[in-house]
Amino acid sequence: MDRRELAAFLRSRRERIGPGEVGLPGGPRRRTPGLRREEVAQLAYISAEYYARLEQARAPRPSREVLGGLARALRLSDAERDHLHHLAGAPPGPPCGPVREVRQSLLDLLCRLPRAAAIVTSATFEILAWNDLAAALMEDFSALPPRERNLVRKAFLDPLPPGERLYGVSDPDTFARVSAQRLRGAAARYPDTPEVSGLVAELLAGSEEFGRLWESHDVAAQPSQVKTFRHPLVGDITVNCDVLDVPDRDQQVVIYTAAPGSPSEEALRLLSVIGTQRMDPQQVDFPA
Repeated sequence: MDRRELAAFLRSRRERIGPGEVGLPGGPRRRTPGLRREEVAQLAYISAEYYARLEQARAPRPSREVLGGLARALRLSDAERDHLHHLAGAPPGPPCGPVREVRQSLLDLLCRLPRAAAIVTSATFEILAWNDLAAALMEDFSALPPRERNLVRKAFLDPLPPGERLYGVSDPDTFARVSAQRLRGAAARYPDTPEVSGLVAELLAGSEEFGRLWESHDVAAQPSQVKTFRHPLVGDITVNCDVLDVPDRDQQVVIYTAAPGSPSEEALRLLSVIGTQRMDPQQVDFPA
């Protein structure tokens, strides 16, 4: 383990990430470039004291679970993740948890779909990236901390008034079933990841519906191909829902498109204008 090089590498990666990229407020009083040490520790699910000792080259060798948490918190690329493991004296293996980094080519793809709403989700349904139209159709994810960008947490735990559904979708029961089944698969792939086990425990404790679906032990389901969003400004928007798997990252690209010439296509076009006017341009950058 090369403690000095590890400390320098962690510090350099921390300083390059702006707080807005991980859903934290910037503020004029921040003296440290990038994230604070305690913020990295929180994102990595480790103690702030232990992370500080890592950057001071005084900590014992971190476990693979800790290294995996640091790689996710610092948005490391595959090459950087491997380098982190080598510095810590623990040769890299498979990712220790769901990958959060989205390939630049996928971010570029989302930008090139101005007439479609598109998002990238992790294995645990965390929204990792989105385009402007997706923010206008669903919500401005950049205004939310990462924890609140999780669709399965929103579906089962967010309190909604009677009769209201998540983003007004027409198939909430189908989404609930699909998300629970996919999450069970993720729990099997990442059995030792606090992020996944903690999410499952939180859902089991807070939602009887999730508990019933979890106990079915189903792990495969087909998502709806067509769904309707009831938007508060433009009304019902019926869209095709196409899901593209990204196997090497265990991620999915979800693309919502309306039939050409349909009222829903016109509604999306109108929504793209309304959404652009309502959103702060500094808040629509893709998270790394």
